[in-house]
Amino acid sequence: MLQTRRTIISDTSCLIVLSNIGELDLLRNVYGEIYTTEEIAVEFGEPLPTWVNVTEVHDKQKQQLLELQLDKGESSAIALAMETPDSTVIIDDIKARKIANQLGLQCTGTIGVIIKAKLIGVIPSIIPILTKIKQTNFRISPEIELQALKEANE
Repeated sequence: MLQTRRTIISDTSCLIVLSNIGELDLLRNVYGEIYTTEEIAVEFGEPLPTWVNVTEVHDKQKQQLLELQLDKGESSAIALAMETPDSTVIIDDIKARKIANQLGLQCTGTIGVIIKAKLIGVIPSIIPILTKIKQTNFRISPEIELQALKEANE
């Protein structure tokens, strides 16, 4: 069975967290190419690797509507996912994920990326990465951590 490759769109938080712990390449190793928006590239604040494609949201009106509830980066990521068939958006903010899910979008988060990396054999364990993430200002609840370890078979 031929499996089509999903388009992966990342919000700022995943890029920042993985960059801060020296694991940004994890995204490339799991997904190959990543797409993001100009707004997110600006929020990221430093040059993105060449395998991150910065693209424009065509329907700015949708994005502006989302900005009534979410920040510019999250709004642009969701708007881009809405106009990109067969895409998954990497978004960590709970409110933004809820809205993305209500819009019928496929979502994951930074922790989901790490779990997938383990399950497809990119990394041997999620524990060292979770440990590094917990040393940043990225918050992981004990429940989420436990769930992640379970999903990663650790």
